[in-house]
Amino acid sequence: MPPPSPPRRLSLQQIVESRRRAAFVGREAELGLFRANFTLPPEDPRHRFVFHVRGNAGVGKTSLLREWRQAAGEFGALTASADESADSVPDVLASFAAQFAEQGHPLKALDRLLATYRRALHEAAGRLAADNEGAGTGPSPGALAAAQAGLIAAGAIPVVGALAGGIDPAVVARGAGGLRAVFGGRARQVEEARLLAEPVQVLTPVFVAELDRVADAVPWIALFLDTYERTAPQLDRWLADLFTPGRYGELPANLVLTLAGQRRLDPAHWGDRGRLVADVPLGPFTEEEARQLLHERGVVAEPVVREVLRLSGGLPVLVSTLAANPGAAGEANATAVERFLAGESDPARRAAALACALPRRFDEDLVAVAVPQDGPHAVPGLYDWLHELPFVAEPYSGRSRYHAVVRAPMLRLQRTGSPRRWKAAHDRLAEAFAARRDAAAEGIDPERLWAEQPWRRAALDVLYHRLCARPRTALPEALRAGIELLAQRPSRARHWARTLVDAGEDADNAVLREWGRDLLAAITDHGPRPTAALGLLLTRAELTDRDRAAALVARAWDRFRAGELDAALSDHGRAIAVDPRSERAHQGRAVILRSLGRYEEALADLDRAEEIAPAWAWAVRERGETYRRMGRPAEALTVLDRAHALDPSDAVPLGSRGLVRHVLGRPEEALDDFDRAIALWPEYAWALVRRSRVRTVLGDPVGALADLDRAEELNPGRAGTEGERGEVYRATGRYEEAVACYDRALALDPDYAWAHGSRAAALEALGRIPEARADLDRALELDPGYAWARERRERLGASPAGS
Repeated sequence: MPPPSPPRRLSLQQIVESRRRAAFVGREAELGLFRANFTLPPEDPRHRFVFHVRGNAGVGKTSLLREWRQAAGEFGALTASADESADSVPDVLASFAAQFAEQGHPLKALDRLLATYRRALHEAAGRLAADNEGAGTGPSPGALAAAQAGLIAAGAIPVVGALAGGIDPAVVARGAGGLRAVFGGRARQVEEARLLAEPVQVLTPVFVAELDRVADAVPWIALFLDTYERTAPQLDRWLADLFTPGRYGELPANLVLTLAGQRRLDPAHWGDRGRLVADVPLGPFTEEEARQLLHERGVVAEPVVREVLRLSGGLPVLVSTLAANPGAAGEANATAVERFLAGESDPARRAAALACALPRRFDEDLVAVAVPQDGPHAVPGLYDWLHELPFVAEPYSGRSRYHAVVRAPMLRLQRTGSPRRWKAAHDRLAEAFAARRDAAAEGIDPERLWAEQPWRRAALDVLYHRLCARPRTALPEALRAGIELLAQRPSRARHWARTLVDAGEDADNAVLREWGRDLLAAITDHGPRPTAALGLLLTRAELTDRDRAAALVARAWDRFRAGELDAALSDHGRAIAVDPRSERAHQGRAVILRSLGRYEEALADLDRAEEIAPAWAWAVRERGETYRRMGRPAEALTVLDRAHALDPSDAVPLGSRGLVRHVLGRPEEALDDFDRAIALWPEYAWALVRRSRVRTVLGDPVGALADLDRAEELNPGRAGTEGERGEVYRATGRYEEAVACYDRALALDPDYAWAHGSRAAALEALGRIPEARADLDRALELDPGYAWARERRERLGASPAGS
């Protein structure tokens, strides 16, 4: 018989947590309330499905949530928690799914959909950029208006937190042909189209269905959201809607949701759901509770007890801190934290505790930076010792932090005690985060860095520490970073604004605080579009001319995607007036002028862009694309050759060159270009559609249809894809199938003149001449310069009377 397995060794975190739980005292009424809820069946009128813990910082909300989570586990609950590090619906769902999987209940359907969403979101910016450069025109005003209005009606654009990390409705209009494209096509394609544009609406029903499935296997499901005062703007409406019948599906009755924040729940969202919610306000410890904690820690001398009660004001985090180092009566400094530090007998530990308050969150490597182990304040086992302190928490994101009530006076003590050491320490931390940022940038397109979470987090921590060290001199760098972020990843800009707020508070700098708060309000109140925040930046004097031009260019691109072409042109013009050497402003204005058919003006701007930056491949490729659209393929080919030579890793010039070679009657060379472009960028949907044309000409309809299937997977519901599919069928004599494809294309975009003309050709082949004439009439009405349709219409002659 094999010997019994040895008991599983506990981890350091488990030991620390068990000690923390053993030290938890008080809050008996709140613990009893929560426990009692699990003894009531969901059908009982006294049962509550939502608990809301609220109170000021330091009253012990996080500690109580940990106790409640442990209590829920004792009743057999499957539990998951999140804090402000997960501040969008997809982030929260991913966090919950990961924790469920750790407990043996994976949410596989949700995990698959989240993986698809992350991939699609990562690719969206690149696809849109290619559309801007490779498509003939932007979305029609009608398609854009339909997408905007439809998405608002569908709830995808709430007042705050719009699209919860997704993309704006202009991208939906451009990438899917308007609202009809989002909801048209085959079922699988519909879901993929909506997933990118409406992640909340697509992900949530799957999450609810998965909860319902798992609920059959466990007695209870308990979900916890801490620091809700920070995430409520992004999550509040969604959570309230979860409990609305018919909105996202039927929630299991054995689900209990707990929120913890500083403020009351918003009555606009929760007012009519009061019967579901147990409101649990937390105040400071009563004197009895504070005395109980002190007694548990061995602090019994009455003069010392009274001094602790006076200093802490009953705030649990400070009572715990002072219980660990009570000192003697009458020894108090101005703050409870100073009293704690004064009571620490080891000066190295005292200095280390102060130094480790500097980073907003820390891990073992950052502790070594904050307190160099070869310096005078080296402390063996420092990282482990820190986690024994009552005010150090390891939240759900994995990186530890000091409680804000304790950290703030620690920072103040260091900032005022030695400004020189304060700056030096923040400089060291900024360098450490800069190394992490640079490592995270490896292999990533510089134009996409802000979309990568590891890079973004490290970059924001670099800004925070530089702002703390030198607020005035670091502010321009922080604003410049904000402009880049708003241009690349506006849905994450609130993290940047929060960084300015934090630095302003911690460095006690009013300018930073004002900047951060105003920007945070602009970002929160105006949804996914960065226009409001960029407009605010442009009103402030701290921007250099170069930065002001960059902000105007970023706002111009946002307005261009939204179909606001006049405003976009104006912004590019202002950018050029502010900084005549802004190559991006000239290039951006050229793209808009080209979309308006003002080719000569576009070329003049590109002349200037290339004069400023001769080796900038983007300006060269825009010139080649402009020549292509002007019907000057020979010149386009020469320029696109040069663009490709400047940047062989860029797929877009190869795609444009492939189309030019196809127009010039060189299909084999065109196919080679498209093959190379798609090898560089497998998600290049525009090139896939154009390669299908070449394959059709070369007698490969199977390959052409495969390209269109892949393009549809990447960019569902595009009228152009369906139109090209019709061309493949028409070229192979399958006219009925061709007409069906053109029908679908025109359902997606009724103003698609080319599809009307091509459908007319298929109808003519089927002998349906009156319908063909009507289609050609409509094509010419939409595009009077459509020469092919005019010639074909004249050949068909006048309609017979009465037809």
